[in-house]
Amino acid sequence: MKLRTAVPVALAAALVLAGCSPGSGGDAAGTGDGKSFEFWSFTGINQKASVDAYKAKHPDIEVKLTEVGTSVETAQSLTTALAGGKVPDLVLIQGDDLPKFVQQAQNFIDLRTLGADDIKGDYLDWVMSQSTAEGGEILGVPTDVGGMAVAYRTDLFAAAGLPTDREAVGALWPTWDAFIETGKTYKAATGKAFVDNAATSVFYQSVNQGPQKYYDDKGGVVYGSSPQVRTAFDQALKAVDAGITAGQSSFSNGWSAGMAQGQFATLAAPSWMLNAIRSNAPDTKGKWDIAVIPGKSGNWGGSYLAIPKRAKNPQAAWNYIKEMQSPQSQLEHFVDSGSLPTTPSVYQDPALAGHKDPFFSDAPTGTIYTSSLLGLKPFVIGPDSSTIGQEFLNAITNVEQGGGDPTKAWDEALKNIKTAIGK
Repeated sequence: MKLRTAVPVALAAALVLAGCSPGSGGDAAGTGDGKSFEFWSFTGINQKASVDAYKAKHPDIEVKLTEVGTSVETAQSLTTALAGGKVPDLVLIQGDDLPKFVQQAQNFIDLRTLGADDIKGDYLDWVMSQSTAEGGEILGVPTDVGGMAVAYRTDLFAAAGLPTDREAVGALWPTWDAFIETGKTYKAATGKAFVDNAATSVFYQSVNQGPQKYYDDKGGVVYGSSPQVRTAFDQALKAVDAGITAGQSSFSNGWSAGMAQGQFATLAAPSWMLNAIRSNAPDTKGKWDIAVIPGKSGNWGGSYLAIPKRAKNPQAAWNYIKEMQSPQSQLEHFVDSGSLPTTPSVYQDPALAGHKDPFFSDAPTGTIYTSSLLGLKPFVIGPDSSTIGQEFLNAITNVEQGGGDPTKAWDEALKNIKTAIGK
């Protein structure tokens, strides 16, 4: 498989903790009744809302949704199932995990056989290219992209003597160094943590803003020599050293509780994160606003719906994909939850371009998030991008939460990556 170049897609809930385990799927393809299908998703992105919306329109269809675990755990479970276990009819795969599955096109239904050629033009070309195999097989339909921003608590900023207007707040941090300095000011005024964690809210934002990440343009691994990766890693450790983080891993129970209790004032907020904030901290409506990300542009997130080859109910799964990922449905999902559509035909729709979110102080989220995708330079995503990224996150989290030695964290991350991927 040729490694494909794309605007950054990343972890999208890679640290979510969950106790669910996969259910059972079909052994023989296409032998189901067409009235039900089994759907594996990862946690933290509320796929249940989409399933409920679909079932409301199709009460005769049974959708068996299982939130397997983190995006990484879901990919691991899928790998095991494809090796001979029971597969689901439909599975959500996050962007960094996708390349290794595209290398195994024989394990998935070519969605062109179900009608993907008729709708592929609805989606951003660079997004669709990620799920297209070397032979032209279309293996997945994209659900969203994750333009980036920073969510912040206006009441906590005011208490710290910081500005609360979103334009003035964005001006506080044109760079990540300035973001950390703002955190120091906040910490000095309040004695409290400024940001939820360094791993995802600093490292994972910064690393997805440059022209090269873990692979070079020819598909060679360069995670250990890429200046963008090392700079992002060092910035995260700088945030830890400054004492401005709450040390709450994204999507953990402590993170959810801390958000509701105001234990931190900011967190990285790709567009799909807005629904997580609403769900975890419903009583904070009107206390949040959204400001530009340091560096102004970036993308965290992006997932795909795919149908394994041995799915028992492929047609039922495809009917769900076609309806729930149509341009109109993606637009409705943005209005409901904040997930940024992959269908550019709706970008100028007043429902998106003019959308203001009352939960976030009437922030113009449609404009903020589409603007954050401007100016991005594409980089190569390879088959081990997810594993590489996870080891960097683990190393930062170990320093932040486990007392790991920051002077050894980089070398330990490189060692663990080499062990994990063999190069």
